Amino acid sequence: MTSSYIFLTPPGGTSATADETRTIRDGFTLLGFLFPWVWLLAHRLWLHAAAAFLLQGIGGALMDEPGLGPAGAAILLGVNMLVGLEGQNFRVRNLAAKGWNEDALIAADTIGTAEQVYFSDRGAIATSDDAAAPDWQNKARPNVPHGDATSLGLFGFDGGR
Repeated sequence: MTSSYIFLTPPGGTSATADETRTIRDGFTLLGFLFPWVWLLAHRLWLHAAAAFLLQGIGGALMDEPGLGPAGAAILLGVNMLVGLEGQNFRVRNLAAKGWNEDALIAADTIGTAEQVYFSDRGAIATSDDAAAPDWQNKARPNVPHGDATSLGLFGFDGGR
């Protein structure tokens, strides 16, 4: 399944190396959904973690009160869903606030493939003579119908409008 990966370069640097560039997968995070404030703490999002912890505490307290259990459960589920769906975006926004630059958004099947595409024109990946060069040409899949296909978004993925 194809995921999107956001590449961020450090502040002030025009030519970032592979060690300085951060890659963040844009999408749902299961650990963020299951353990929201712990996941936020692990990624150094202190204020987000404090807010999630506070809201989960309020939700847990409401669940103990008679008649307010569904409201408490809704708060708990809402916090978990918010961190699961938007947690990676919180990370990107936090780094952008510190001066990091969003350099690229690349759709790929794995993070390794996304990094190969990103660094291919920057010369940061060392290639050996016996390693096969990656083939970046788009090839038709055998069971996919050809022609105009509808897409879920406003525009298709062929780059046209």
